Amino acid sequence: MKMLRFRSPSIRSLDQETLCTIRLLDDSEISCSIQRDTKGQFLLDHVCNHYNLLEKDYFGIRYVDPEKQRHWLDPSKPVVRQMKAQQPYMMCFRVKFYPNEPMKIKEELTRYLLYLQLKRDVYHGRLLCPFADAAYLGACIIQGELGDYDPDEHPSDYIRDFKLFPKQSLKLERKIIEIHKNELRGQSAALAELNMVQRAHTLETYGVDPHPCKDFTGSTAFLGFTATGFVVFQGNKRIHLLKWADVSKLKFEGKTFYVIGIQKEKKLVLTFHTSTPAACKHLWKCGVENQAFYKCAKSSQIKTVSSSNIFFKGSRYRYSGRVAKEVIEASSKIQRDPPTVRRAQFGQSRSYNSLSHKNLIMNMEPLVPALPSTNEYEETATDNGRSPLPCASMLPTPVEDNQGGVDLLFSSPVQSPAWLLRELHADPDIQAQLEAERERDRAYERVRQAGRSRVGGVLSSGLRLLSSNERANACLLSVARFVAVVTGVLLVVVPTLLLLLESDIDVSFLHEIRQTPEFQQFHYEYYCPLRRWALCKIGKALEKLWSD
Repeated sequence: MKMLRFRSPSIRSLDQETLCTIRLLDDSEISCSIQRDTKGQFLLDHVCNHYNLLEKDYFGIRYVDPEKQRHWLDPSKPVVRQMKAQQPYMMCFRVKFYPNEPMKIKEELTRYLLYLQLKRDVYHGRLLCPFADAAYLGACIIQGELGDYDPDEHPSDYIRDFKLFPKQSLKLERKIIEIHKNELRGQSAALAELNMVQRAHTLETYGVDPHPCKDFTGSTAFLGFTATGFVVFQGNKRIHLLKWADVSKLKFEGKTFYVIGIQKEKKLVLTFHTSTPAACKHLWKCGVENQAFYKCAKSSQIKTVSSSNIFFKGSRYRYSGRVAKEVIEASSKIQRDPPTVRRAQFGQSRSYNSLSHKNLIMNMEPLVPALPSTNEYEETATDNGRSPLPCASMLPTPVEDNQGGVDLLFSSPVQSPAWLLRELHADPDIQAQLEAERERDRAYERVRQAGRSRVGGVLSSGLRLLSSNERANACLLSVARFVAVVTGVLLVVVPTLLLLLESDIDVSFLHEIRQTPEFQQFHYEYYCPLRRWALCKIGKALEKLWSD
């Protein structure tokens, strides 16, 4: 595990450094120390420098908060402000934006990292595929890990040692062996990985990070974002596909997520409910980022979006990275020797469940601890690379009281502390002196407690009076602030509403607001009935006044 320290421009104490551990796509880990104002981009650059990766825009760093909610690390914000978990921080390096055209990836290293991510998606059941596609994907993984089939090295059930799918049947294993034997012979690891990526790219769930939720009927659904657009799955079936060009707005309020778009020249509003507001906000941010990455032609076209309507303040967010077209263009301009791809060894692969070959077990090196041990006795390791034996305890062996106890530490029973104490306590004069000293101590303690209680009573009464006055002042101040805020809001909102609803001023800004679905819903469903009711009441009151 490599260590690296980043120093920000401001000088800070070493005590404020925080350890971050990042788990990579092959389940290896790297660590670095960051400071309080270190931004997320430093961690992403650290991992990319570890790989010597240039096409870094497809990747991101993910973490999980104490409430088990996943988040993508924002590169533009300090890491410490985003993390809610206790130190040291644990994060994961993952593919954030799946390439829409994997063949346009310039370097083999980037394709290998995408392959590792897709292999994880297959293993965790995120990449759903028919039987034939599943067998082909599994065979490509086996070809990349083992090479060509060799009957002398591979027994009849060698696929059982690999955990490729969540549910791996014997029929599927036989089909994988058949494809591995006959169709993939002679393919290098890089070619097998490329074939696996190309086949995975044709599947409906390619690039889908499923977000569980419920639709308006209460049925469980999984939402996702791909290079094509917004998708909804129920079970293994895709029930909605809304292309990015047809998505006009994504918003959320509390635990409710809205997708507003146009389908077949008709307005479409999809409503979903998540388990927590944090999950809903994460879903919204993922949608905003994916729409900006895949839809916009240039990063300068990306706009700041708001999560709610125009009358209430909500979350505002703007994707700050490059878009897909810019990434592909930058990849085409890469001019360097291809970097070395360090593939995970056969015994280190997460897909390999158990080792059946004895020679692999004998040749495996012992694991090196990630951090230096604080145990000073571990420095006395024996030769030949073996681990040190456990150090013996530095404490004496315990002895029971009935076996002599502390008396065994003295050469004579007369010198024993227990014997001396028994002799002293047997003397009546010594007992009287001890009792007198204890009585004087008790009297002194009573006098001190009485004085302390009197002073404490005066102080506590004064503090209670001050605290009650402070609480009253705080309550009055909070009420005054609330009234002032409500008054200010009304002074701004009411004239703005009247300007939008009653005036005929045709300014482009006002026209855009009037065309939004939220404004039209408010106008026709709330404002118009309220205006009719108010005019009716005013008309009746005027008629009654004139009749009198």
